[in-house]
Amino acid sequence: MLKAGFSRLDVTPPLKSYMSGYFFARYAEGIDDPIYLNAVAVGDGENTVVMIAADVLMITKVYCDEIRKLISEKTSIDKDNIMICCLHQHTSIAIRNIGDSASNEITRDREYLDFLYRKFSDVAKMAIDDMKEANISVAIEETAEKISFIRRYIMKNGKIETNPNDRYLEVERPYCEADNNVRIVKFERKEGNDIALINFSTHADVIHTSRFSADWCGFARKFVEKDLKDVSCILTVGVQGDSNHADFTIPQYKDGYEHSKHMGRVIADAVVKVWDKTEPIKADKINCAIETVYNRTRTDGEEKYEEALAILEDEKKNPDTTGSRITELGNAARIVRLRNASIYNKIPVTVINMGKIGFVGFGGEPFTQYADGVRKNCPDRFIIASCCTNGGEGYLPTKKAFEEGGYESSSSQFSPDLEESCVALAAKLLKALAE
Repeated sequence: MLKAGFSRLDVTPPLKSYMSGYFFARYAEGIDDPIYLNAVAVGDGENTVVMIAADVLMITKVYCDEIRKLISEKTSIDKDNIMICCLHQHTSIAIRNIGDSASNEITRDREYLDFLYRKFSDVAKMAIDDMKEANISVAIEETAEKISFIRRYIMKNGKIETNPNDRYLEVERPYCEADNNVRIVKFERKEGNDIALINFSTHADVIHTSRFSADWCGFARKFVEKDLKDVSCILTVGVQGDSNHADFTIPQYKDGYEHSKHMGRVIADAVVKVWDKTEPIKADKINCAIETVYNRTRTDGEEKYEEALAILEDEKKNPDTTGSRITELGNAARIVRLRNASIYNKIPVTVINMGKIGFVGFGGEPFTQYADGVRKNCPDRFIIASCCTNGGEGYLPTKKAFEEGGYESSSSQFSPDLEESCVALAAKLLKALAE
């Protein structure tokens, strides 16, 4: 029988920390909700894996590698058995270096960064120390109302646009359907609290303020723990690169702090509805693998560097808070980054095999079709796919999206074979671990 443990630590950054997520600068003015690290450790007596869900916009691969190395040193578990999933809240920090922009300010705050690294190792060790025998079961339940929407739209003029805002009369239809299913893994322990690992796919970008919050992710955890007695909840965000909370086919979409809370309530209700109806999974062994996809950097537009730089400078002086220039800004940012870009990008793909459960983490923001592709290739597996895992290397669009355009593909530094490479690698690793 496997053993499972849980832990949680508050890692709320200092006020005035730089908050990533947009093309204009924001500095934390207050705290609406704490920023947490949540961890679950699962062991079979030989192997132990740790999954850490961080209320952080993203942590790029180079920093994730440092954190995983530190955790390994402090806990003696293999660094490849550690899965760090950032939940991509836009009301939090990011740990990354992007040229000379303000986005890397948190990496210069060595005092906080050292504190955060130590908390990552602490939360991992605490989860390992908390491991107790557990039975595992799973469930999937669609939310009672749609709260996730594909944010790429086919316009009546035939073009593809991201977040058309108030131009709903020009929208033909969403590009495809968003995934509104909540996926649940239940660790029913013989001693101590049970553990709910839940997964839902949409951008955690509902609140938009300059105050720290875990957005809908934090509310979902809170409501699950309130409604289910003696249950600790960890949440990972699924493939969300092409989805968010806004329905742009209607005049006024729902938004803001209260709607974020409502989304958490809806997700928690789905969990509670099936909590006593989960399907048992036999899982005596657990193993993990991580490999890197090497993808060639796109270089189109590099001759427009000065023009792109001017666009970004103008944005600093006249911030586009409505997002109407999002595709133009994304493309400009990509072109400017080319000056310091490597020939190849490294995108980590991490998998954990746990009986019929397959955890898959992509090191960026994958489109809905990435999870669909893995599930199609592994039809006998219960797949939990997560974004920004062991890396936050940017948007991971589909091959077709690169051809069609839109913000995500315009801003992505990758070449179009990315989707096929990432999905194929994830499926290959899962199948290999199951043998």
